[in-house]
Amino acid sequence: MGNGALEGAVIAVAGAGGPAGRAALMRLAEAGAVVIGSDNDPERLAEAVDAASYAHGGATVVGDTVDLLDRQSAQEWATRIEKDFGRVDGLVHLVGGWRGSETFTRTSLDDWDFLEMLLIRTVAHTSLAFHEALQRSDRGRYVLISAAGASKPTAGNAAYAAAKAAAEAWTLALADYFRKAGGEAGPTSAAAILVVKALVHDAMRAERPNAKFAGFTDVKDLADAIADVWEQPAAEVNGQRLWLTKKP
Repeated sequence: MGNGALEGAVIAVAGAGGPAGRAALMRLAEAGAVVIGSDNDPERLAEAVDAASYAHGGATVVGDTVDLLDRQSAQEWATRIEKDFGRVDGLVHLVGGWRGSETFTRTSLDDWDFLEMLLIRTVAHTSLAFHEALQRSDRGRYVLISAAGASKPTAGNAAYAAAKAAAEAWTLALADYFRKAGGEAGPTSAAAILVVKALVHDAMRAERPNAKFAGFTDVKDLADAIADVWEQPAAEVNGQRLWLTKKP
């Protein structure tokens, strides 16, 4: 088990049931953190929690089915974690999804409605629910996973890129809250953005053995980058876009 900045930390992972979430649970548990995952799919969440618990038998890894589209549910989740474990040292936001179109002209506003809920509303709800507990922590971190397309949108990705850009802006506003709360001494907690082109995992490679996945970030490397946010001083990562792929 780890003995670094994550040893004994209490970390919530939103979107824990997907491939990136599974990798994050594994890595955080390996580092010695207490990990509380949430997902809107109870079966998928249970499988991810069981896998991380089995891989790291001494770790505390639990799952909680939470509707992050409901602000009250998100708040109750944050309150429950702090009550049960005494503190909250991190929220990793891995709620994802993608919709696009062949051309700008064919952009569907239904896609925007879907992505606004999935990529923005969940960020708003988790940040508002967790920000005070994270500020109380001596190592609080809010970590958003974003996409390079937010900085250089393509014609067919208007809705997705706009949603990601909005999520980034919201996270940077949280970073400003941490900055101001820290006063002259500087922030003790941080909100940071990890930027990828796209993610890849073993099942994708198995399905497309000849694909190059150029510029993609493996979910295990993403998990390492997530853990590394706790290894850096809050003042150095707060409000930063940390690029895991080439800047566009």
